[in-house]
Amino acid sequence: MSKQFSDLGISPALQQSLSGLKITIPTDIQEKVIPVLLHQKEDLVAVAKTGTGKTAAFGLPLIQLIDTENTAIQAVILTPTRELGQQIHANLASFAANSPEISIAAICGGVPIKPQIERLKEPTHIIVATPGRLADLVKREAINIKNISYFILDEADEMVSALKEGLDSIIKEIPKSRRTLLFTATMPGTIKQLVQNYMSKHVIHIEADMKTVGHQGIDHQYVVVEPIEKLEVLLHFLNSKEGERGIIFCKTKAAVNKLAKNLAINKFSSGAIHGSLSQGIRDRIMGQFREGYIDILVATDLAARGIDVKEIAYVVNYHLPDTYDAYVHRSGRTARAGAKGLALTVIQKEETDDIVDFETELGITFKPYQKADAKSIEDNNTLLWAKKIFKTKPNRDISEDLKGKVKTIFHHLTKEELVDKILANYVAKTSSTNAKPETSKKKNRK
Repeated sequence: MSKQFSDLGISPALQQSLSGLKITIPTDIQEKVIPVLLHQKEDLVAVAKTGTGKTAAFGLPLIQLIDTENTAIQAVILTPTRELGQQIHANLASFAANSPEISIAAICGGVPIKPQIERLKEPTHIIVATPGRLADLVKREAINIKNISYFILDEADEMVSALKEGLDSIIKEIPKSRRTLLFTATMPGTIKQLVQNYMSKHVIHIEADMKTVGHQGIDHQYVVVEPIEKLEVLLHFLNSKEGERGIIFCKTKAAVNKLAKNLAINKFSSGAIHGSLSQGIRDRIMGQFREGYIDILVATDLAARGIDVKEIAYVVNYHLPDTYDAYVHRSGRTARAGAKGLALTVIQKEETDDIVDFETELGITFKPYQKADAKSIEDNNTLLWAKKIFKTKPNRDISEDLKGKVKTIFHHLTKEELVDKILANYVAKTSSTNAKPETSKKKNRK
């Protein structure tokens, strides 16, 4: 029989909030972590894949442990990105819906600092922050974290590799007597070093059911393409997923921009996020994606951290990630909260051996995805052309006289006849275009 949150020691007020959120059964990581945080005093390292409920695992007991009589900051939660920080803050606020005496603030980078400084003048119990912004506020003496009781590192594997300088300066400020809780999806050497350097010798290690939870519900597939056909194969795949939401990962910002432009040209409902975009643009795109106004998000690895969006049907690795950890984080964006999802990796022939390495290291199996043949690609390009016409806005600069003359030419045609003729014209043009290089070669040989 599954345990309930009451069995783990969660208070009635928090149980009421969870009930309102329709969260009734604890996940594996929550079942293991919550009693330890509530009833023991040691530091903790918890390893669990994305989408397993880590925020509630530390957030619920943390809210319960706060001394509401003390108006000082008692807990700092560090995250690698503002997007993840906002997500955690929103989750904690929903957990504390029936605990109005608990004050939680988000102080992340990418937005003006002055309103945050003003906010910190109010009584605050829990801070959710990114390392750079928190380090800046400490330097300005706008925040006092010298007496905190709890220090939580979420997505720590990403934090130490990307933001180590800010993290080090923060750790120097907090008391040695604090309790440190580290949550991570993977355990690279940098994390082991951090545990050794900054956590007590008596650390409790907890691991969720890594064999099932981390990859449960994800269908891992790969498709081998030639460089020249890569985009068309992707467009064919995306057209087959029309109406479903997905994320496409690229290695670089330039690749994100290029692909996003191609998707826009082909009238896909999409947006792009990466580190060089302003925080305002990133927030707007993320908001559109969360609310369902766009279906496809093109992103770099770090920019996509904290995307906890339900009903993401698929993830595409447009470029094979450099590390096994990155693959875990990417694929973990889909199949969340018990749903099913597809993780499709697009590779070139010389990368086939890498797929075997990923299988061995991560304990997963990749199935080959059936690549669209030339005829299917050609048909798909025709459908994309039709969509472009359908979504083209009328040109108001065209004179009524010219418009009338064109209508006169077509007026005797039925809708079906007009479609047939336009389609025949398009096919003839594309056939002619595809044949041109061969024709020119023959001319050159003469």
